[in-house]
Amino acid sequence: MTRICGLDPGSLRLGYGVIEASAGRLRHLAHGTLSASAGQPLHERLAVLYDQLTAVLDEHEPCEVAIEKVFTAKNMASALVLGQSRGMILLAAGRRRLELAEYSPAQIKKAVTGNGRASKSQVASMVSRLLQIRLPDDEFDSTDALSIAICHAAVVQMEHSLAHRAGS
Repeated sequence: MTRICGLDPGSLRLGYGVIEASAGRLRHLAHGTLSASAGQPLHERLAVLYDQLTAVLDEHEPCEVAIEKVFTAKNMASALVLGQSRGMILLAAGRRRLELAEYSPAQIKKAVTGNGRASKSQVASMVSRLLQIRLPDDEFDSTDALSIAICHAAVVQMEHSLAHRAGS
């Protein structure tokens, strides 16, 4: 059984989703959105989010963390801030010596819905079905984080199956 924490980075809101994956089965453990005040300077917001994230990691004790890869943004300033948020996540994972995986938005959508161009609502619907939970329509930060964890579980399962076949 593998406990995975999916994280959707942001400098104001950081979505998290924790699942357990075992033999192709998924079990929802927790999800939520961590937040910082928009009125704070970036370094203070990142410190607040870091403290909240470390509390989540300490509580749920995942052995692996999965995040979304950096994507090309239309706004360079937004991309830099996102990169700094990702750095804070990498620090939190590194301090705990957790395995870390990164996936593109298209990989995540394809793993969850079968369509790399799926809408946020399509992803949310499939996350609800796969984990057998009800998610509010406006919780995209935590839904995205759960989808990242599900994507990682699918990749690990595929790698395990391929390794098993190669060893047979």
